[in-house]
Amino acid sequence: QVYPANYRTDILALLKTYLNDPRGVREATIGEPVRQKVAGRQRYVACVLFNSRESDGSYRGVKERGAMFVDGRLDRLIEKPEDLCAGATYAPFPELEKLTR
Repeated sequence: QVYPANYRTDILALLKTYLNDPRGVREATIGEPVRQKVAGRQRYVACVLFNSRESDGSYRGVKERGAMFVDGRLDRLIEKPEDLCAGATYAPFPELEKLTR
């Protein structure tokens, strides 16, 4: 597997369409991509934590997602990454907090 060099940009592009309202995201952090075994195959997974607005404008708490990469490209967002993100080291992700529609 190739290391996903543009992982931050790829995740931002996906979350801009994934989130109901990408504006006003709070408490955004991201972990470096780490090789993990996913469904029996080695993949890079970058973990992301964020608190986004719901469709009614409220915040319901921090969510954890795992961004899985195949051959250096973002493949999908894992909604319940549990073990994949256990022990991840997070750093601030201010770009996510600055997203617009």
